[in-house]
Amino acid sequence: MVDTVIRGGTVVTPTDTYDADVAIDDGEIAAIGDADSMPEAVEVHDASGKLVMPGVVDPHVHIDDMFSGDTYETATKAAALGGTTTYIDFAWQAWVGDLSLWDEPGTLVEGIERKREKAENPVIDYGLHAAITREDPAVFEELADVIDAGVPTVKMFTAYEIGLGNGFMDQVFAELADLDAVAVLHSEDGDVCDAKTEQFQAEGKGDPEWYPRSRPDYAEAMAAEDAVRMATEHGCQYYGIHTSCRKSAEVLAQFREEHGEEMVRAETCTHYTVHDDSIFEELGNLPMIAPPIRKPDDNDAMFEHLKAGTLDVVSTDHCGYTLAGKETENWWDSKFGANALQTNLPVFHDEAVNERGFSYPFLVRKLCTNPARIFGLPGKGTLDPGTDADVVVFDPDETYTITAEANANISDFSIYEGREVAGRVKKTFVRGELVADDGDIVAEGGHGEFVERERPDWDF
Repeated sequence: MVDTVIRGGTVVTPTDTYDADVAIDDGEIAAIGDADSMPEAVEVHDASGKLVMPGVVDPHVHIDDMFSGDTYETATKAAALGGTTTYIDFAWQAWVGDLSLWDEPGTLVEGIERKREKAENPVIDYGLHAAITREDPAVFEELADVIDAGVPTVKMFTAYEIGLGNGFMDQVFAELADLDAVAVLHSEDGDVCDAKTEQFQAEGKGDPEWYPRSRPDYAEAMAAEDAVRMATEHGCQYYGIHTSCRKSAEVLAQFREEHGEEMVRAETCTHYTVHDDSIFEELGNLPMIAPPIRKPDDNDAMFEHLKAGTLDVVSTDHCGYTLAGKETENWWDSKFGANALQTNLPVFHDEAVNERGFSYPFLVRKLCTNPARIFGLPGKGTLDPGTDADVVVFDPDETYTITAEANANISDFSIYEGREVAGRVKKTFVRGELVADDGDIVAEGGHGEFVERERPDWDF
């Protein structure tokens, strides 16, 4: 006797699809096989005509901080409804500035402790990245403790008031290489972006169509080239987040070819695969995201590099904002970011599989398996027996229209508003517990847990 059997579905792995039942016991995958080989179960869930996939692992979200008004309760409910069973948020080194929530500076370890204390009532599992926000050499003394806390990835910015100079980042890369940790980079040249923003402010160009011109693609590529070059010179594993354009992807492809995939990995986000900059005329400030949504050719480039392997992962860069923070007279007064956890799997499935003809194993690799492997989560992103029973039952044929009225997080808008998609999450299991069922949250808050991550092995 086992706890659960998911019966009659089509199992999707990173390499294959096949008809099979999935048995779950004590929070883990117990077996996959023919119906006749399955043990008796306390609960049986019918997945006939549906896909049975690993839960989505989203390595790039912002929850309950200066980039999001979401709590862990609201964000994880949205995630569960969208098929995400694990996400990785950011623990900030407190700093003092216009964007800051703090009155005095703090440490990375304090940031991890603070974020874990704030992570109340999650229904899915979560991990953390540590984020360095200022050039304080004292940070080098705590990096080993950060890794020991289950946080083997460190984020740095090259823009905003928390942007780091190349000289300091060069030292961080050297330290991270010695510790076998991963550098996670937001790459936009801050000087270029700041100068163009000041120019447009002086010229009164506050319409949202001017926003993407303030953060050009070459600024992203410039910063990416500097950062990945420094990282690889030191033998530090480099992960480029939210790659948005062809120019930047080509830089990463060059260094990946030279140094190998065991040193250079990267992601794009769903919005960079489906939207182009015409959306600013349509939705105003709502799709303001950094780096910006770009040209149709960049959409194509994201899929070209996803197919080639330059881009390993598709994430959300989820930010929980409301219209009140987005709808301003001038774009530079608006918040950067948009919500996406609840819609990510349906939208990317519709674009990648239905519109562009990619396979279901491709979908699982980019949304589930690769992020788990890259970020040291061996029990996630797979349906292998003995791993966490994080499972999504997905109907690839059900169509529906996305609307913000259905949002479980705090956001009262969606950059996918009115988009009809084919593909809907029907059930989401986290470590064997059904947490979302046909559009409803059915688990008690608090089921989700903090996951201490391992130093990742990128040789796969």
